[in-house]
Amino acid sequence: MLIPSKPRISIVICTYNRAELLRTTLDSIPALKAIEYAEVLIVDNNSTDLTRRVSQSFIGSQPSPISARYLFEQTQGLSAARNRGITEAQGDIIAFLDDDAIPCSEWITTILTTLDSRQDVDAIGGKIHPRFQSSRPDWLITAFELPYTIVDMGDLVKEYPGNRHPFGANMAIRKSFLENHLFPTNLGRIGDLLLSGEESWLFQQMKKQQKTILYHPAMAVVHFIPDSRLTQDWIKKRYYFQGVTNGYMSKGLKSRFVLLGLVAAKLLYIGVASLFARTKGRKLLVTCRKESIRGTVHTLHRRRNRRLTR
Repeated sequence: MLIPSKPRISIVICTYNRAELLRTTLDSIPALKAIEYAEVLIVDNNSTDLTRRVSQSFIGSQPSPISARYLFEQTQGLSAARNRGITEAQGDIIAFLDDDAIPCSEWITTILTTLDSRQDVDAIGGKIHPRFQSSRPDWLITAFELPYTIVDMGDLVKEYPGNRHPFGANMAIRKSFLENHLFPTNLGRIGDLLLSGEESWLFQQMKKQQKTILYHPAMAVVHFIPDSRLTQDWIKKRYYFQGVTNGYMSKGLKSRFVLLGLVAAKLLYIGVASLFARTKGRKLLVTCRKESIRGTVHTLHRRRNRRLTR
C-alpha cells in the first residue's frame, strides 16, 4: 500500500492529570505496525500536572513518519475532549485509546484491514486485558469486569450483541459517522466525577441506524488499573454514578416510567440474589446494585424537583 498524503487513521488520546501513565502509553506508539498511516492527537483536558511537557517531549522526539499533535481542551469533560479530537482529526477513521492503555503491535493494521474489507462496519472494538498495579482483589468477580473495562469476548470475530458495545479504551469509528454524532457533553467523565453513558448513547444511535459494530480479538490493548480503584468504596461509587447516568439518560415521562419499572424489577432481583450471596464478591455485588438504584432514584428525584420549581 502506498502511504497516503494525509493520515488514514487518527489516534485520539484524551488525558487529564496522568502524565506518567500518558508517557508509558506514548512510548508504546512508535512500535505499532503501520504507524506511518496514522496521526496521534493528544488531547489535554485542562491538566495541571506535567501533561503538556510529556506530550511535547514525545512529539519533539519522533522522527518521520510519525505525526503527532498536542491539543489543549479547556472545557472539562471526557466527551468535550473526545469531540475536540474528532473535529481536529484528519483521518477517515478515528481510533480512541485511553491514556493508560498499551495497544498490541497489530492494533492499527487490524483496524485498517478490517474496515477496508468490511465497508458495512462503522465501528470496531476488541479485547481489553487488565494490568493491575498490585494484584487482583479476591472480590473482583466476573460480574465486576465490565465496570473495570475488562473485555474478552473470545477469539472469534463477531458482531457485538445487543447489550454490548466497544469501550473507549479501545475503539475505532469511521469519522463519517462521528461528524454527525458527537459525544454528549452532559454525559461521560468530568474531572474526577464518575459519570458515564456517553459511549452507550453513541452506539445506541449507531444501532438505530442499523450500523454494524464489530468485535475483533486481534485489536487488543492492556489497560492499567491502579490500586486507588481496586477498593470496595471505589466500585460502589462507580455503580452509584452508573445509576446517576441512567437517570440522566431517561428523557420524557414515558422513559422515566420505564426506568422506574426497571428499578422495581431490579429491587426484586436483588432481594432474591441477596438470599444466595455467600462469597465476598457476591455480597459486594448486591451492595453495588443497590447503590446503582440509589443513584437512579436520587437523580430522578432531583430532576423532578427542578421541574416543579421552574
